Amino acid sequence: MGNLLFHLAAFLLLLGVLVVVHEFGHFWVARRCGVKVLRFSVGFGRVLWRRRYGADQTELTLCAIPLGGYVQMLDGRELEEGETIPEEDLPRAFDQQGVGRRSAIVAAGPAANFLLAILIYWLMFMIGGNALRPVLGAPPEDTPAAAAGIQDGDRVLSVAGETVTTLEDFHLRLLRQASQQPSVALEVMDARQLTRHVHLETGRLNEAGWEGEPFALLGLRLYQPPLLPVVGEVLAGLPGEAAGLRPNDRVLEIDGVEVTRWQQFVERVSGSPEKPLSMLIERAGERLTLTVTPKREGKIGRVGVGSSAEANNFPDLYVFARHNPVDAAFRAAREAWSQSALMLTMMGKMLAGEVSWRALSGPVAIAEYAGKTAKMGTEVYLKFMAVVSLCLGIFNLLPIPVLDGGHLMYHALEVVKGSPLSENAMLRWQKVGISVLVTLMAFAFFNDLSRLLPPLFSG
Repeated sequence: MGNLLFHLAAFLLLLGVLVVVHEFGHFWVARRCGVKVLRFSVGFGRVLWRRRYGADQTELTLCAIPLGGYVQMLDGRELEEGETIPEEDLPRAFDQQGVGRRSAIVAAGPAANFLLAILIYWLMFMIGGNALRPVLGAPPEDTPAAAAGIQDGDRVLSVAGETVTTLEDFHLRLLRQASQQPSVALEVMDARQLTRHVHLETGRLNEAGWEGEPFALLGLRLYQPPLLPVVGEVLAGLPGEAAGLRPNDRVLEIDGVEVTRWQQFVERVSGSPEKPLSMLIERAGERLTLTVTPKREGKIGRVGVGSSAEANNFPDLYVFARHNPVDAAFRAAREAWSQSALMLTMMGKMLAGEVSWRALSGPVAIAEYAGKTAKMGTEVYLKFMAVVSLCLGIFNLLPIPVLDGGHLMYHALEVVKGSPLSENAMLRWQKVGISVLVTLMAFAFFNDLSRLLPPLFSG
């Protein structure tokens, strides 16, 4: 229950920030254009909290259904039968503004989401921090990475001629190139500091409809250095603590067999549920023998200890990067552009049938990732927020009626036609837009549930 509440809290915080930023974009530009704002709402449905603000007595509300929000402006098209706008307020009605001002107000919501993402990236680039280098592990046989000649410990230096310094850079650049061409040129450096060029075939992603983990499909793995069998965290109430294992204990032997790597320790423990194991350990220069009986969990054994981060510190696998404000701004804009371009490419491929619709995620998946990234730290969570903010901005710009992009489409038609669309035409298109959104939501929820409950959706 605690884990579920944590994921829910992380999701609501993420959604709350993005909704407030999006709607504030509409609100701020509307106020700058002189339009009267009646309500700024976070959420839909029953009002949980309200307050009136400013000379216009704009109503700020928090509603029960947190999946979105809206800004209600004075608009003659939304009046009840028999109602009229006071003459002094008529110039401040949204529908009385020129098409340029109306378009600016509509576009301001998605623009605010783009600006939020750039701001997050800008702060991250200025603050700096350690990031994993793009060092690859040995690929499985019969995979594109194996066919390309990727070797254990290869570090990627560039993707299609573009330099990459972090694993995140490598992932983004590779996905962008793979979405455009069937083969991607990589420059790599092996453990002997020798560089070479390889060509990674990425056609398998299209064959799979981009469904699943793309790097696993290509056979790309993160390099796993050999971990020393030194105990780190010892969980309370599990066999490791009961047997007397302590942090910094080094496991030398299990049942008389030498142990030199942490993976050997894990394999022996997991393969011995409810079987007593005699462990020779070294503690502060002394050798001790302990008997540990792994607890059965499913088909494997578990003793409740983790490897020591201090004993297994590999500084060569990390790079620290920090940039001045100007350089960080350029990098942030480029990062936002790259992410947006990749999203648009994937959307196009989905519409063309080249990417499976099962790749579409909904609020359940977002909530899951929000919780996971929040547990990984503030930096990872904020970067996830930036990606979702970009996705929200792009989605709202799609030319679907009822979305911001649909309203911009109306405005473009108004410019071409020389007059606004009729109310009947707009109502018909709104029904189409609602149908499209409901269909997309249904697909997204189905995909979310099929990931969480695969037995129910497998033949």
